[in-house]
Formats: sequence, C-alpha cells, structure tokens
Amino acid sequence: MSKRAVFGAFLCLLGWSTMSEAAPIDIVAAENFYGDVAKQIGGADVKVTSILSNPDQDPHLFEASPSVARALSGARIVIYSGIDYDPWMEKLLTAAKAVDRRTIVVAELTGHKPGDNPHVWYDMATMLAYAQALTDTLVAVDPAHQSGYRQRLGKFQGSMTPIQTTISALKARLAGTPVTATEPVFGYMFEALGMQVRNMPFQMAVMNNTEPAASDIAAFEKDLKTHQVKLLVYNSQASDPAAVRMQKLAKASHVPVVAVTETTPPGKTYQAWMMGELDAIDKALPK
Repeated sequence: MSKRAVFGAFLCLLGWSTMSEAAPIDIVAAENFYGDVAKQIGGADVKVTSILSNPDQDPHLFEASPSVARALSGARIVIYSGIDYDPWMEKLLTAAKAVDRRTIVVAELTGHKPGDNPHVWYDMATMLAYAQALTDTLVAVDPAHQSGYRQRLGKFQGSMTPIQTTISALKARLAGTPVTATEPVFGYMFEALGMQVRNMPFQMAVMNNTEPAASDIAAFEKDLKTHQVKLLVYNSQASDPAAVRMQKLAKASHVPVVAVTETTPPGKTYQAWMMGELDAIDKALPK
C-alpha cells in the first residue's frame, strides 16, 4: 500500500475524509430523463434524485409532496423543463431559496418560451444543450473532477450520433407523411422527421386537460376512418377518455398506432428510449 493510501486510511479512522472522498453532489431532476443524463455525465461524483419517474403517472396531473420539498432543500443542482411543463418546481424553488444552489431550466437553453410545445426532451438539440450546461455547472461546482465530467460529456455526445443518424434516415423516407397524435408529446420528433401533423386543436385540448371541441373530435375521427393520416402516436401515460377513444378507433380503422411516453421507461437510458420509439415509427410505416 502506498504512503498516500496509508495516510488516507489513517484519516478515515479519525473520521476525516480526503478531497477525493468528498460526498457526491446532490442533484434533483424534475423528470427522470434529465436525471438519467445527469447520472451518465456525473458518474460516481453525483447523487441523482428524479421526481417524475412513474411510467403509469400522468405528468400533467402531478402534485408535489413534502418529500419533494425535502429533496430540493439539500440539492446543489436542480434541473427542470420549464415553460409551464413543471410549474410546481418553480413554486417549490421560490419557497425554499438557497444561496449556493444552481438551477438549470432546460427549455430556456435553446430559446423555448411559454406557449411553445413543452415536451422539449424530444428535441435532440435541446438535450445536447442540456448536457453541455450540466457539465459546465458540475465543473463550476466541483472543479476537482472536471476531467471526468468532460470525458463523460464526450461519451454522451457520441452516443447521440446514432439517434441523429436514424432521424435523418427516417426523414429521407417519411418527410411529408400525414400523421396525428392524441397530444403533442412527440411534436419535436415529428418536426425533425419532417412529418405533417394534423388535429392540433384536439391535441392541445388533451394536453391541457380540457374537453376537445365536438368539431375537433369529428375531424379527428374522419381522418382515421378515411385514412387521411398514416399513423397515430398515442401517449400511453395520458388517461383522457377522448384520447383512448381515438386510439381504439385507429386500431379499428387499421391505422398503425405507436405508443410513446413522457418519462423514460424503467431500466432504459434516455438514448435507448429515443431509439426504441424511432424504431417503432420505422416498423409502423414500412417501406
């Protein structure tokens, strides 16, 4: 054993710690896809708590509990989407101010504003900007481990290349294809794929937990029955009766249905999640 290791062991016996054994940085992410990326970049030097991670929960109906407030009180870095997707986070942070806490509002990194589609994690440019912002924040908070953070950032950026390549290949084949959805959760990906999205008034109503207008329901039903759309993307985490009805009608009309989610499924990384959904689109619309 080296003299340095012996000295470190001696300090531990005294109840002290060396600089390399400092406690990991506490990170709280409002959504688990941000938390997953934080784990990938932070490695063993961070401890990540993700608040929204239940695949059976509708994120739009989430209400923060006292345990969430407690987690935030000890966080060194807090990450949330912004632009009204997780307004409960803003309220909690306002109520529990901390001088040394760093906050990353992901939507703002790429210029998104309230009124834009809030599902910004389906925008690859936004996720890459988030990864860079997180790395910069970690380096500022914990410069002793900056080489590790930057190395893992490079690895994450490299892992996003296959996703971008797949998007480009699908766009070359599917651009202009008319599609629809029960709500705009997949909107940024549709845009990246160059697909034409129909029935937006219906989608916005479902996202905002309001009843779609009768005319919007009728237009949606007509699109499915007459095959004006080639695909329905269904948010499996939303329980709106109108959305469920459209999913059933699509299947009865032999319009392919692809289920997507608003949180990363258990056991998957963000990258595997995105690739899985792109693969589902590819299989639903064969050549």
